Amino acid sequence: MNLPALTRDQVREVDRIAIEQYGIPGVVLMENAGIGATAVIDGVAPNGTIAILCGGGNNGGDGYVIARHLDILGHVVRIIALTAPEDLKGDAKTNALIAQKTGLDIVIGKDGNTIRKALLTASTIVDGMLGTGSAGPPRGLYAEAVDASNNSDALRVALDIPTGLDCDTGEASELTFLADHTTTFVAEKVGFTNTTAFPVIGRVHVVPIGVPNQLLSRFGDDSR
Repeated sequence: MNLPALTRDQVREVDRIAIEQYGIPGVVLMENAGIGATAVIDGVAPNGTIAILCGGGNNGGDGYVIARHLDILGHVVRIIALTAPEDLKGDAKTNALIAQKTGLDIVIGKDGNTIRKALLTASTIVDGMLGTGSAGPPRGLYAEAVDASNNSDALRVALDIPTGLDCDTGEASELTFLADHTTTFVAEKVGFTNTTAFPVIGRVHVVPIGVPNQLLSRFGDDSR
């Protein structure tokens, strides 16, 4: 089903309805999103280490799922956690703890130097830091991670939306993750249609997360 671009409120509503009315657990939606994004990353990533920057919310949770599936496919994966796994909540914490138990390489990004060092040998950097719900420029460790990523020669892939880009307006913060590819979930985001977003989103890949067409039909139709 082809959907029109969604706002951040519509993205939240899709998730809420899928969970509350259709009984699809959030952890299942996260797993589906991660599997779909893994297929995109596997197809575009050059040989070498794939570093995944995982934030403290569900965008980071997606990153942990992706790390697990890329590892299964034989990629060398390094997770850079901007929040320690034990400090996460909900589905993100579930997937972070699974990643720990499977022995994946997890670096706790406690400061800018640690983050930059962990990114040095990466041939691909995945932005799983801040999702569609964030607004305003990244701060603290997130700002350090975006800056280090943008100064790397690695291929850059954003999950759902580049950190620092506003989902609804398409306005990029002064410090925004400069993606070569963006794997966005369910549908493109309204901000992607703004020409100001073009330099930071790169090539956009829409990834389904297992939401039924019956639900999606409330947000658009497949006649486009």
